[in-house]
This record gives sequence, C-alpha cells and structure tokens, in this order.
Amino acid sequence: MYDGAGPGGRPEWRPLDPRRATDLADARLQFHHAAQLAASFGISYLPARPDDSHTNLEWIDAIGALASNRAGTPARRLAVRPHQLAVLVLDARASVLGTYPLDGRTIDDASTWIRAQLAEHGFDAARYTLERHYEIPSHPVDAGASFDGARTALFEELAHWYADAATVLEQFASVTPNSSPVRCWPHHFDIATLIDAAPGKTVGAGMEPGDEYWQEPYFYVNMHPSPNARTPRGELAGNGLWNTRDWIGAALPASRLGPDNQHEQVDAFIRSAVRECLRILLGG
Repeated sequence: MYDGAGPGGRPEWRPLDPRRATDLADARLQFHHAAQLAASFGISYLPARPDDSHTNLEWIDAIGALASNRAGTPARRLAVRPHQLAVLVLDARASVLGTYPLDGRTIDDASTWIRAQLAEHGFDAARYTLERHYEIPSHPVDAGASFDGARTALFEELAHWYADAATVLEQFASVTPNSSPVRCWPHHFDIATLIDAAPGKTVGAGMEPGDEYWQEPYFYVNMHPSPNARTPRGELAGNGLWNTRDWIGAALPASRLGPDNQHEQVDAFIRSAVRECLRILLGG
C-alpha cells in the first residue's frame, strides 16, 4: 500500500523538496519510458479515439502508480509505479494481481512478462504492441539498456509530484464546471485537467515533470487558442510567473515553491491562473 492516505482515506499532500527538483531528470525519463508499457495496453486493446484518450493514464493513489484504461472481460489494467519501479497488473478495482520489478530489467524483459500475464488473463498476447504513434524523449532504456532504480529517493520524490498534482487537480476539477477527468498523457507525460471554456476555447491546468522549458517539475495553466504575446496579463498568486517562450501561459516551477503550505500555494496559483486565462480567452 502506498503510504499517502490522510483521514478518511483521502490523499494528503506530500511535502515536495525543491532542492531535488533538478536532479529528477533521469528518474523522470526512465519513468516516462516505463509508463509506455501501460499506455501500450490502451493502444493494443482499446479502439483509438481522436483525442488519444485511449492511451491516457490515471494516478491511483492507493498503489502509487499510473494505470491504463480498463479493457477485457473481466476488466484488467496495466500500471507502472515510480517508487520501487515496477509494472503492475490490476483488476477493475485496481487491486494488484501481479508485480514485475523493473530495476535491472529491460523493456523487452518487461514486455515478455506482460504478454505472459495477459495470456493468463484471457487476452490475445500477440496484440500487445510497444509501437506508438507519438515520440517521447530518448533514453538508453529505449535502446536496450536496463532500468536503474537504485536512486530510490529520486523516484519517491517523482511519485510525490504525481500524487500531489493528482490531489490538487482533482480537488480543483471537482468544483470547476466543464472540467475533464484528471489524466496523465503519455506523450508529454503531464497530468492535467482540461476546461471547456467556450466553443473552440479551452484552458488546461496540470503538472509537467520537466521538459525543454524547465529542467524541473512545474505546475502550469495554458489556453487554446494561445493569445498574442503582447496580450495584457494580470498578476498570479502563489509566486507563479508567465511563460512567453513558444506558448503563453502561467507556470509555477519547483524552484519557486516555498518550504511550507505548498498545497495552498499551488492551489492559489492554479485558481488565479485559470481565472486570468479565462478572462483573456473570453474577453472579460
């Protein structure tokens, strides 16, 4: 059981360590490639959807893992856990039916184990494919190197980022009209909700674990269509800032987090940034 439940079984905030944020790149890239093992379950066994939602992943706090959509009868899911890096087979209620530790194993090793598990659960194992229709950042594990989960503290910190992001975003989405379920998208690897603001206009709120813009995790709020870079933008709560390189939106990098009251800081940032993005999009 992942140790993160608060009173009544509700997820509670895990303190994030901004000092470690720039050390997470290798753990993040390994986890990104490992997560494709779960995303491939949706690619292999679910009808393709125009928005790619058949590939997306759900953070399940009770097991500390990103899990695929359900498929099969009885329904099964694949999941990947960052802390104590492993692939999991789940039933429809997210109970763990099988575990395959990835440390010291390759993607081919894992896919062989997955196909054997799928066959045991009544799936056509030959349909399970690692081919995907999108690109992700490269890492030696994609060329046959073994996963290295030895730096467990970094993988645990990465798990905290996904757990906290899921917590704050699900709380936000639950009280925000026209918000989508909170899901992780395996191509960019962000976990996010999307708000339908008006026909053809959306606001996204999420957490990106690191990319070419920040080599550290960051919370973000963006909008579509993106405004002109000269569009006036208001102040942001929670020590957030505006990004204007390639996309216009709000960001709260790990390095701008305080040591205390992080949940409140992130929540204030997201709410203020969403309000400002809606104002810009809707001309308010």
